[in-house]
Amino acid sequence: MPSLRILINPYNDQSHAQGIVRVLDSYASDAMGGGKPLGLFTRQNLIAELRRRPWVVSLLALQDEEPVGLLIAMEGFSTFSARPLMNVHDVAVLPEQRGKGVGSALFTEIERVAKQRGCCKLTLEVLEGNERARKLYANLGFSPYVLDPEVGAAQFWEKPLPL
Repeated sequence: MPSLRILINPYNDQSHAQGIVRVLDSYASDAMGGGKPLGLFTRQNLIAELRRRPWVVSLLALQDEEPVGLLIAMEGFSTFSARPLMNVHDVAVLPEQRGKGVGSALFTEIERVAKQRGCCKLTLEVLEGNERARKLYANLGFSPYVLDPEVGAAQFWEKPLPL
């Protein structure tokens, strides 16, 4: 039986750092990640920039020591609870490893980390058309964020800023 290991912030090991970039690039290249590979700047700077931010948690899943999945989350703050929260920003599992429990294992670990940090909840955003991810998230206990059903679910918006 192959062994699955989850590493937390494995930035100092070159092969693990390269694994983070490789798995994230696979996700970015997928239609659910935008369909474009990571740019050169991101490839060259991602690990250093993640390392500089103590509120970022990077989980790398290794199957028999090969990178197969990634979850990057960022600690935020809930003003309504006056406690930290953990926002899951990226979840990626290599296509050939999907359906084997890698994603669930990553979520089990980020939930453990979030509880350890005193977080009141996990949050994430998901594309409407990403049925596979939506099913996983629902099975893990996630649901759309609704304060009052009469005003609807929250939406995730963005405004790109120039460099």
